[in-house]
Amino acid sequence: MRKVLVGLLCTVALGAFANPADDLLNRIDKGAAAKFKTVLVKSDKDFFEIDQARTRKGNSTSAASKSAAGKNNPIIIRGNSWVNIAVGINWYLKHHAGIHISWNNMNVKLPAVLPAVKQKERHETDLKLRYNFNYCTFSYTMAFWDWNRWQKEIDWMALHGINMPLAAVGTESVWRNMLLKLGYSEEEVGKFIAGPAFLAWWEMNNLEGWGGPLPLSWYKQQEALQKKILARMKEMGMKPVLPGYCGMVPHDAKQKLGLNVTDAGRWNSYQRPANLSPTDSRFAEIADLYYKELTRLYGKSDYYSMDPFHESGNDAAVDYGKAGEALMSAMKRANPHAIWVVQGWNENPRPQMIANLKVGDLLVLDLFSESRQNFKDFCTGENTSGTGKKDSGTSKKDSGTSKKEGIYGKHQWLFCLLENFGGNVGLHGRMDQLLNNFYLATGKKDTPKQENSSLLTLHSSLKGWGFTMEGSENNPVMFELMSELPWRAEKITKEDWIREYCYARYGVHDATIEKAWILLAQSIYNCPKGNIQQGTHESIFCARPSLNSYQVSTWSLMSNYYDPEDTRQAAILLTSVAEKYQGNNNFEYDLVDICRQALADQGRKQYLKAMADYKSFSRQEFKKDSEQFLKMILLQDKLLGTRPEFRLGHWIEEARSLGKTAAEKDLYEWNARVQITTWGNRICADNGGLHDYGHKEWQGLLKDFYYLRWSTFMKSLASQLSLQNTPRIDWYGLEESWTLQKNPYSSKAEGSPIDVAKEVIDYI
Repeated sequence: MRKVLVGLLCTVALGAFANPADDLLNRIDKGAAAKFKTVLVKSDKDFFEIDQARTRKGNSTSAASKSAAGKNNPIIIRGNSWVNIAVGINWYLKHHAGIHISWNNMNVKLPAVLPAVKQKERHETDLKLRYNFNYCTFSYTMAFWDWNRWQKEIDWMALHGINMPLAAVGTESVWRNMLLKLGYSEEEVGKFIAGPAFLAWWEMNNLEGWGGPLPLSWYKQQEALQKKILARMKEMGMKPVLPGYCGMVPHDAKQKLGLNVTDAGRWNSYQRPANLSPTDSRFAEIADLYYKELTRLYGKSDYYSMDPFHESGNDAAVDYGKAGEALMSAMKRANPHAIWVVQGWNENPRPQMIANLKVGDLLVLDLFSESRQNFKDFCTGENTSGTGKKDSGTSKKDSGTSKKEGIYGKHQWLFCLLENFGGNVGLHGRMDQLLNNFYLATGKKDTPKQENSSLLTLHSSLKGWGFTMEGSENNPVMFELMSELPWRAEKITKEDWIREYCYARYGVHDATIEKAWILLAQSIYNCPKGNIQQGTHESIFCARPSLNSYQVSTWSLMSNYYDPEDTRQAAILLTSVAEKYQGNNNFEYDLVDICRQALADQGRKQYLKAMADYKSFSRQEFKKDSEQFLKMILLQDKLLGTRPEFRLGHWIEEARSLGKTAAEKDLYEWNARVQITTWGNRICADNGGLHDYGHKEWQGLLKDFYYLRWSTFMKSLASQLSLQNTPRIDWYGLEESWTLQKNPYSSKAEGSPIDVAKEVIDYI
């Protein structure tokens, strides 16, 4: 009887710990796990192996070992963690089978018989920590995601090696509970916590209340969603990073609670939350209350994310050293083994704040490693960012660290790819910079054997890498490149890698496709060192019209670094072979994206022609060229309508689907519309400069919003050329009227991507 019970218990235990890699495979393609054998191997070395079961006769390997994988000789993926095994699965699918699992293509039909593994393949990495997400990502991309979309993202993360993702969903519930216990009313809580599309900037201490108040149903559903997210992450062996307590309190906490606070001032005209003084007698009490509520809802974490004084220039009274010690102490009380994760951005982390913290207790995300060598400053103390702008790197003034230590002092750090700002749509990348900076940081760069002590410190302090984009669901080529680099023992050129990428992406070797992509890799995907622009080369179609329009967002630092003829030629090349790849999801997505870029680039040239006509009083030429420009906007709208990823309806439908009542649906839609257009109210949009920061080149938005702005502007200029009195255009008033509308937008694709791409090519 005892043996029976033991057997039953063992069966139950085995059932409780199902193979998450097999579950992942079956989500990719039902029954796919039967074609693989995944083996978890205990090892201190992070690795994965790709192999194939061999059928042996006597002492020799039979012909089956050289044949395609089947039931009796499945593909074997070994690794020392479930995430690393997932990376091995992805590597096999890409490089052996020509199957690219992308964020918009997570479910694919695998062939009945998989390609053989002719020789066992092993990949290792010393970069054990692999992070994902910027706080902004949770608003610019994921504001309205449901569980179905989230579980696809977690699968994508596992396939790309992520093992410590930021998990910020539902943090607002922690704060609600905490504030209610501190004596705030539901109404007061609603005025403090932001709306669903703006929670990221509330969490980063930038604003209060904008977009809210949140209904009670929102807190309940996001709490439930976060618990599902955390469960799946942990099932895959990931260690989620939870938002910790950074000292934030409502701006009225002094009046309401009698707390000693510093007024953080304003952020782009928004009232910021206050900073609770680390010496306040109630600091520990409030911090502990936060962690108590966080733990009760979501459990403890080995990593907590805190970014105090983010983009703040009005906290001179703060004792940074004491603040750092207080935040660390509170975190350690919640979990003595926890590590503080902080974003390396602008002045953060303040050197005084981290100077006295122990090595190993702090992990710095070097947010923009592909562009700035802040990580090099870390060792040398040299400022290599070269921006000279608002976000030009960390200030050295009164740093409390020596020049030898550099801006991050003695602490460990991650090499991160930022890539995207504002969730903007557009081709962009820094391939050469990414490769050069990564190889420098990891010690793979060609340097003398006798490396100086600074570089040795640099390499030893580097513990991993991360994705820290403000918006995802764009430029898959850059995310693929970054995720593969740590697993490659040898350096690779962008040209060689692009050829591998094309096969993985489309499942074919096509010289025309490769030629197009190498052209892109040498131009728009190769933003050079010294160019300080943040993200994509913005589309003129999305700009507030003026006689001298260039950038779209107020803080854009873009400058011309590629020839628009290159994007046009790449679009022509892809379109020339498009018929062969009809139905190939990845190809059709890229075709639309690249043709979109080419049309936007030519649109900028057309705009300049129209403005030149106006300035030279060429009435007829202006009429012709301005009409041509407006037609290009509508053609762009038509092109983007052929793919669901580029449709406004996708965003709006996601938002409305989370509402339980008509009022909730309307609130969420308003949040969705505002974030991608005005961003703020009149004062914040115009005086604060936030309008169009989150602009999107999407179908529906082009036709109904951007076209409206440009057609209004062109009519005004035409009237001026006719010597008619023209009233000043109230841009915010025009824009706000669109944000208040509730006209439906469909998320379903319309038309043929190939046919419309050909139309674009004929036009440009």
